[in-house]
Amino acid sequence: MDPLSDVLSLLQPKSAISAGLDAGGEWAIRFPPHEGIKFNAVMRGACWVQVDGEPDPRRIEAGDCFLLTRGRPFLFATDLALPPIESPTIYDQAVDGIATCNDGGDFFLIGGRFSFEGDHAGMLFGSLPAIVHVRDASNQAAVLRWSLEQLAAELKDRPPGGMLMAEHLAQIMLLQVLRLWLASATDKPAGWLSALSNPRLTRVLGAMHAEPARHWTLAELGAIAGMSRSTFAARFREAVGQPPLDYLIRWRMVLAAERLKRTNDSVGAIGFSIGYESEAAFSTTFRRVVGCAPGRFRRDDAP
Repeated sequence: MDPLSDVLSLLQPKSAISAGLDAGGEWAIRFPPHEGIKFNAVMRGACWVQVDGEPDPRRIEAGDCFLLTRGRPFLFATDLALPPIESPTIYDQAVDGIATCNDGGDFFLIGGRFSFEGDHAGMLFGSLPAIVHVRDASNQAAVLRWSLEQLAAELKDRPPGGMLMAEHLAQIMLLQVLRLWLASATDKPAGWLSALSNPRLTRVLGAMHAEPARHWTLAELGAIAGMSRSTFAARFREAVGQPPLDYLIRWRMVLAAERLKRTNDSVGAIGFSIGYESEAAFSTTFRRVVGCAPGRFRRDDAP
């Protein structure tokens, strides 16, 4: 698999549909903190989105999709100067999954929330902005809107196989948003996800993910990128935020943590599978990166 698929597979995204919002006239609604990642698509009308701690609001229009990645409180409003109502005021009265504000009619939004079973969501979302905004500028955005509408239908009507379909739709939507962000964002913060917009670095990440146990050298990785060793090391660090071999160690520990949690394999066998010739060497590295010994990590994570 490619690096993005690798990480999404470890995170095992699960979807949950939120009530749609049908609003009319002028309004402002404040929402509390949330777990996971919020996904929304505006089907009619337009509004402002303001996330706590972010200096600039974002104008969202019909056909746009967006992720809210930080779990912070946020505001939807036609006019940011209006005194907001709290979201439970209308969402607790939702009928057939639709919350109505001011009798509705002018604005309609449908939203979902993604939670993750894996413990490494920060690896995927840590480099994303608080609002990942996808404008209605491509066929891919249309795919996103269709996917969310289909997700709502699957979870509301519960046809045979509906939950499995919903989980796959969630992954499709996440992938489409992330692809569009990678293709269109200009000032990407450092992070491995940002590096996926660089084809040369993508090849390197793919090689490390494909063979995490290999004793890679900077020269070998630079050759895959088509760069000199020094140029590659500098470009990788600038894009990802850490040196190439540090990233490799971190990825190994992510894989080890998942196996410690989900299998009964011995600590030594797990360490050997990701390139460590002794249990002691693996345990030392795991403790340094994760913050505790492998055995303790497994015990603490046990039900």
